[in-house]
Amino acid sequence: MRNIKLEAMKLHEEMKGKMYMGEKIPMDFDNLPLLYTPGVAEPCLEIAKTAERAYDLTWKWNSVAVISDGSRILGLGDIGPVAAMPLLEGKAMIFSHFGKVDAVPLAVSSGSVDEIVNVIKSVSHGFGGINLEDISIPRCYDVLDRLIEELDIPVWHDDQQGTATIIVSALLNSLEVTGKKLSNANIILLGSGAANTAVYRLLRHVGLDPKQFKVFNSRGILGTHRPDIMDVKVIRTICEETNPSGKDISIEEAFKNADAVIALSRSGYGGIKPEWIKTMSKDPIVFACANPIPEIDPVVAKEAGAAIVATGRSDYPNQANNALVFPGMFRGALDVRAKGISWGMAFEVAKEIALMAKEKGLSPDRVVPRIDEPNLHFRVAKACALTAIKEGMARLNISRDELERTIEKHINRS
Repeated sequence: MRNIKLEAMKLHEEMKGKMYMGEKIPMDFDNLPLLYTPGVAEPCLEIAKTAERAYDLTWKWNSVAVISDGSRILGLGDIGPVAAMPLLEGKAMIFSHFGKVDAVPLAVSSGSVDEIVNVIKSVSHGFGGINLEDISIPRCYDVLDRLIEELDIPVWHDDQQGTATIIVSALLNSLEVTGKKLSNANIILLGSGAANTAVYRLLRHVGLDPKQFKVFNSRGILGTHRPDIMDVKVIRTICEETNPSGKDISIEEAFKNADAVIALSRSGYGGIKPEWIKTMSKDPIVFACANPIPEIDPVVAKEAGAAIVATGRSDYPNQANNALVFPGMFRGALDVRAKGISWGMAFEVAKEIALMAKEKGLSPDRVVPRIDEPNLHFRVAKACALTAIKEGMARLNISRDELERTIEKHINRS
């Protein structure tokens, strides 16, 4: 069996960073006056007159800043901005490899919501999009909402919208495989952090009734009886909508006859017990997506009766990981110069990913495609871009044919 920890350390020590800055054209004495002074003054003046021209004259059209303060890295907790760099570099590599997006890792100091927002706004002028990464709750909610409101470029918190998109995609196909319907599924959300609150928001956006959900954190079920969490707007809304009477029930009771559990909580076995799964409805769906260790061993979950098990890991079937989403999502958003990324865009992408898996045949061990399947990121980009145009979020209103040619050219560029 591979020793991933040892191999990863060896690789990082050998490479001394996984990225470098490249040049599109060679620099020599003849073109130096064009690339730098004095010739560079002309595009500078052009952009000064019309800021939109930055998309035509600089890398803004294809660039994303991948930003974290290191306050919630994977399941490692608050390890600081410098320690976040290996993760940010890896994320930038996935952007580049699958979406051909020029992504730059930026580690920023942790601070208040105002401080983080101001830093990101200050650096945003040089980028076409912002990908927030692993910022602790509850600040991540306000940082995202503020930046969406105050910037006119796509801002995306991958732990929120990215995870929600792929989870909903996997859920759609899991329900189909088990013969259940989204409209009346009883769903447990285990963990009420950035990821699962976004799952809730996305499913509510498409019309699910709050009564279909029971939401838990480490201290129990969410509801109006929880004054300890009511000061966070997103959490307060979930409390008021899903459990307005403040009924305090145990997680064991909630599992009885539930159709699906979506666990995005703490890393480590034990978060979901096999005896709970045995009390769920026929052919239960178990998403144990904590990283790096899921809430229950997938083998144990299957033995307990789970019909479908998904995790966030690539070494088990059904990897419901946001890496299937964000390279194509930003590719599409950038190619129509979108002003943002909406819940509607996220849901259309979720449906497209589900459709792609369905076309090659669904099974209990295949409810989402693999990250390296041909055309995945092209189709995600297309679904994102077309929805942006439809919703009026795109600056470029181009035809479907032109859009397809543009996305294909960019994804296939060397």
